[in-house]
Amino acid sequence: MRRNGWLVLVTWLAGVVPAEGQFRDASPPAAKPGQTVVQRWRVGMVITAEGGGFRGLVGSTTVPMDWPEQKVRVVAEDLSPGVSISYRNFEGTARQLVVRVPVLRANEEARAVLTFEVQRHLPLPPQQPETLRLPDPKKLDRKISAYLGPSPAIEADHPDVKRLAQQLTARHSTAWAKVRAIYDWVRKHVERQDNRGQEMKGTVQTLNEATGDCDEMTGVFVALCRSLGVPARMVRVPGHVFGEFYLVDAEGKGQWFPCEVAAGEAFGTIADPRPILQKGDNILAVDPVSRRKTRFRILPETLTGAAAVPGAQPKMRLICEPVQ
Repeated sequence: MRRNGWLVLVTWLAGVVPAEGQFRDASPPAAKPGQTVVQRWRVGMVITAEGGGFRGLVGSTTVPMDWPEQKVRVVAEDLSPGVSISYRNFEGTARQLVVRVPVLRANEEARAVLTFEVQRHLPLPPQQPETLRLPDPKKLDRKISAYLGPSPAIEADHPDVKRLAQQLTARHSTAWAKVRAIYDWVRKHVERQDNRGQEMKGTVQTLNEATGDCDEMTGVFVALCRSLGVPARMVRVPGHVFGEFYLVDAEGKGQWFPCEVAAGEAFGTIADPRPILQKGDNILAVDPVSRRKTRFRILPETLTGAAAVPGAQPKMRLICEPVQ
């Protein structure tokens, strides 16, 4: 599309993990449940004009935000002249850094990299898990009940998923034991396999093939929990995904419990201190191609703008790395 002599372009990096491929696993720093870990991470992008100049470039990438177990503050900004930044919040799920570059001439580079100090508390497992129970869906807050239904590629309402969840949990009496049975089954029966940047598989396909990456294995766990009436969601950290499930105590007070589905065993706790980038897997965002609101399992990183000549493409290098 041409506007006033400039070609409008869209680069859409759905589900990309900065500087790598889709959820390419990276080893987290050593930590233990119960610890509070303070780290610094550089997050942002470097845009290079290749093949010609550009104007009106707008890039977005997901950055850490505050959660009950995570506190975040910006301690440094590295911005090229003329580059401006803002934030776009997706209520209760994620926050994106929005980078605007008014003009980028051929072979020039625009940089927007922020250093975040992230304080992350790693919870211990509950002391009396047998007292926890399934929440009453009629009493759930809308923000929690949203994690009971299907979401993109997480087919919690599929008959095969419902049937399997019932089979796995029929002999267990407590909510904790039911969720643990699902967790153990997924870890045993779905072989972890790097999808090498391919499109994410849905729950049913992953079950049929019995293989999946960390996001696909976690998606199976989430779908099985939801089909049983347990709110569950995916949690994204740099280079990885784990799960969370929600149960309530005897007084009806609810809590999210993390679990590591695809890496070292951790149920009701987590030892991975990498900063949380996203919680949830059904995010409503504008598709930069259609310009319509669309549901996403993983919030995409995007770059839009106008190119001066046909064939020109900006190169966007996403950065998400710990400060050594």
